[in-house]
Amino acid sequence: MATSPRLLVVVSFLLAMAPVLSVAVRFYVGDRSRWAPNVNYTDWADRHEFHVGDWLQFDYKKDTYDVVQVNETAYETCDASSPIMSYSRGHNFVFQLNHTGRFYFICSRGQCWNGMKVSVLAQPALPPPAMPPSSHASRAGGVWRWASLTAMVGAAVVGSLPFPV
Repeated sequence: MATSPRLLVVVSFLLAMAPVLSVAVRFYVGDRSRWAPNVNYTDWADRHEFHVGDWLQFDYKKDTYDVVQVNETAYETCDASSPIMSYSRGHNFVFQLNHTGRFYFICSRGQCWNGMKVSVLAQPALPPPAMPPSSHASRAGGVWRWASLTAMVGAAVVGSLPFPV
């Protein structure tokens, strides 16, 4: 059975309208100290719990520091010769933790030995926040309101398409 291109457009649109709950957190590496030498990033990382989907924001002095993602061995030896990723433009860099496991970052401009390195462990993503308790009647009403709104918007989209469905 062939799928109508119009049906695909409508389904894609309706899925795009579905509400998305996000629990991702943006962490400013080093908090107020930001990404700079002589900061204890081990203590900083130990004070936070990181999850897949969270963001690390490195704010640093432009043209003085950089952010280099490395493996564990390179992290321990402050070796940036084979980076996984390197960022040195501008004055900040934002990185999303995209899988579980440990991530290692260093500064390759001579400051790694002065403590400019951080290791974070990304745990599985947190589940979305629970909905507040409500009666079955109000929850059902909310579902039907959402369904009717989606149907009306879907009908409007289908009716305005420049080709027949």
